[in-house]
Amino acid sequence: MSNVADGQTVNAGRVLFLLFLANLLNFFDRTIPAIVIEPLRKEYGLSDLELGLVSAAFTLVYAIAGIPLGKLADTGSRRKVLGWGLLVWSAFTGLNALAWNYWSFFLLRLGVGVGEASYAPAASSLISDMYPASRRARATGIYMLGLPMGLVLAFFTVGGMVTAFGSWRAPFLIAALPGMVLAIFLFFIREPQRGASELTRVSQQPVAQPIRTLLRIRTLTWIILSGVTLNFATYAGNGFLVPLLQRYFGLPLVQAAVVTGFITGVTGLVGLTLGGWVADRVHARSERGRLTLGAVSLLVGALGTGAALLAGNVSVPLFALCFGLGWLGVYNYYTSVYPAIHDVVEPRLRARAVALYFAGMYVLGGALGPAVVGGLSDAFTVAAMREAGAAEVTEAFKATGLHSAMLLIPVMLLFTSLFIHLASRSFVADARRMREALAHEEPEAAPGLQEVA
Repeated sequence: MSNVADGQTVNAGRVLFLLFLANLLNFFDRTIPAIVIEPLRKEYGLSDLELGLVSAAFTLVYAIAGIPLGKLADTGSRRKVLGWGLLVWSAFTGLNALAWNYWSFFLLRLGVGVGEASYAPAASSLISDMYPASRRARATGIYMLGLPMGLVLAFFTVGGMVTAFGSWRAPFLIAALPGMVLAIFLFFIREPQRGASELTRVSQQPVAQPIRTLLRIRTLTWIILSGVTLNFATYAGNGFLVPLLQRYFGLPLVQAAVVTGFITGVTGLVGLTLGGWVADRVHARSERGRLTLGAVSLLVGALGTGAALLAGNVSVPLFALCFGLGWLGVYNYYTSVYPAIHDVVEPRLRARAVALYFAGMYVLGGALGPAVVGGLSDAFTVAAMREAGAAEVTEAFKATGLHSAMLLIPVMLLFTSLFIHLASRSFVADARRMREALAHEEPEAAPGLQEVA
């Protein structure tokens, strides 16, 4: 019996490592445009709104495609969904290097969005089946380490690639190759049976009216709203921090990218590693402990980012310290909220729950964040020009406009903290209902990890 358990643990660890690597590539590939914004803007003569719309369209397609792909992950082979998704987004990432104008670049990013949409629902479903509720936050933290590590790798290397090759196109070609190799390994992972980590045997029959069933879960509704405001803030922040540092603080591309890497990436290594451990500890003491931790962390996020922006351009280190502290709080969101979804949603619906959550998160958050901040930046730029009595827009006015628009980020993080707090108030009852529903179906011992054909 122990040999079986050991084998299950080894397989779960191996699969989790592959999921982490793919997640790293996921965030590396989607971060490249944010780093090459300034050379891209100058080559094609773009406004901040047009730049924001590239990210908005990407996340919109990502969210919409995630719904059918989430259903496919709930009913079909998750390893195939993962493998083909990684191949598609890697191929389109490479093709971005061949873009000949703004619109060709725009459309190719949509292809990347479709490929990446396959990933999170299938990966989250696998993790929930490989790890019980008491260990999901740590497993989720390891998986989500791909986010900050992907950002760190991108922000620390892409600027150097642009400088070395003399073109913003080079990073896209370089990024495509490892994804195509990793996809081969994903096709051969062993899948657990759905519900393998639950205390009761889980029915494999489809659920009638799955979306309506999910939306009746009050905790999930609050979590979806928290995802909207969180992604609004993080996508606007990740998308415009490099140009903010270049325009407002006068840093060159490579330095601006490295500082952003520390702010948005290195903080994540600490937040997700330590945050997952802390989240599981507080969950052991209180059922709603993880969500309470998330609400407090996002309040810290709002205060830190707000202080950084309100301090002005006095000091780059001061800005990086305050904004980084805020982003450290933001990363606790993932280890607090992601496991909570699986605690209130039954195994047969988890991939679709994540896809539905991501639809709101990306359509209303990730898509709107960069577009709204980009549009506000353009509007504030014109306002600064008129206030100064100037006749044309300069880089100085663009710096002022973008800085003013970024103040929307701490406001959205404050709303995120509120929504997580409200989710914590209904969590205990919703989690109990989910456990009772599973026990009522068939109160037998849960199956172990086994391969799914």
